[in-house]
Amino acid sequence: MVFSPPAAHRYWITRASLYAAITQGEGLAPARADGFVTAALLVEDGRIVRIMPEAEEDGAPRFDIAGKIILPRLIDIHTHLDKGHIFPRAANPDGSFMGALTTVMADREKNWSAEDVAARMDFALRCAYHHGTGAIRTHLDSYRALTASTWGVFDAMREAWKDRISLQVVALFPTIVAVEDEAEFKNTLAHVARYNGILGGVTFRGNPPDAALELALDRTIEAAKAHGLDLDFHVDESASPDARSLEVIADALLRHHFTGKVLAGHCCSLALMADEDRTRVTDKLGEAGVAVVSLPMCNLYLQDREAGRTPRWRGVAPLHELDAAGVATMVSSDNTRDPFYAYGDLDGVEVYREATRILHFDHSARPWLEAITSRPADHMRLTGGGRLMPGMAADFIVFSARNMNEFLARPQQDRQVFRAGMPLAAPLPDYAELDGLY
Repeated sequence: MVFSPPAAHRYWITRASLYAAITQGEGLAPARADGFVTAALLVEDGRIVRIMPEAEEDGAPRFDIAGKIILPRLIDIHTHLDKGHIFPRAANPDGSFMGALTTVMADREKNWSAEDVAARMDFALRCAYHHGTGAIRTHLDSYRALTASTWGVFDAMREAWKDRISLQVVALFPTIVAVEDEAEFKNTLAHVARYNGILGGVTFRGNPPDAALELALDRTIEAAKAHGLDLDFHVDESASPDARSLEVIADALLRHHFTGKVLAGHCCSLALMADEDRTRVTDKLGEAGVAVVSLPMCNLYLQDREAGRTPRWRGVAPLHELDAAGVATMVSSDNTRDPFYAYGDLDGVEVYREATRILHFDHSARPWLEAITSRPADHMRLTGGGRLMPGMAADFIVFSARNMNEFLARPQQDRQVFRAGMPLAAPLPDYAELDGLY
């Protein structure tokens, strides 16, 4: 344990390393080369009251943490809580995308009772809470009878967890449903509106331009505008450099003058396009206000997999180019212990550490820690979320690491999570709890 504040309602933390890009304080020094700045925080009645270079002499208890890093609780903007932790009973047969898809579909038909989904969701949320996650957005498979059951489970879970983790929900369904099954599309839209959700969808390749896809996007965007909904798509999750649905989405958003929040997940194919094509699409994303989230661990697992052959590429979106062009970029967990990704634990620190290795966030002057803190918080409309600033709840994580290299070199399992200024008592759940589901 780094430190344990007394029952006193007011205390200082001194000599803390805070990430400058997501910190607001008084008279702070310029950031170090790794992006951190040394500062003191005053916590009072569960909130951050001041952030300044040094503590004042006011008689409040002080805890000198000797340069250890403090971050706000992390934001996981793209997950699949309904699929999580089914791998022991539904392993991917070959590690491929199609292997994952068919295996999940079979497990969904056989096993996804309300009790099963609720048990796995709660287990996953306890993992995330232990690791220091403050907000999660999950996609829920939304098609026919499954929709009512799974969305009801999510709504109950959101209520049960509202004081611990902020939860958002996205409807996940083939975008073409908006054209091919109008009644089902209306049913999904009704659930999104009822449960204060986000309208989503999985798009197709879009090359050559597909009139059905364009019509489906027109109807989806029109519905979002009519109901005041944000949008969140699964896009071009393939190794095809010819996939173009990301560009078709951008064109549709511009055509409809859409002003809500739009997130595009995966966007793997964008990295394989010719430079001129990628630049054109990137410019359209910026114009349309589309943000991009890369799922580095899942896509490294799935993409370019072929038995007996070493993969040739990393499967991730070109975040450096997107970020340089002003497109909001993020990283997230995606799937957890299911056929789409066999591993993971909804640990934002793991996501960022692996993203740094996979996407080369190191040796970059860009403030990449924003990708799991302030950027997803802003996109999720969490005012002030993903930041350390006066007036915010004293919800943060204290690490033994003192700089970026130490932060990335180890898993940081000895981190200490604080809620309302006090250490969190939330043990990591035991996998044995789920044995009855298998």
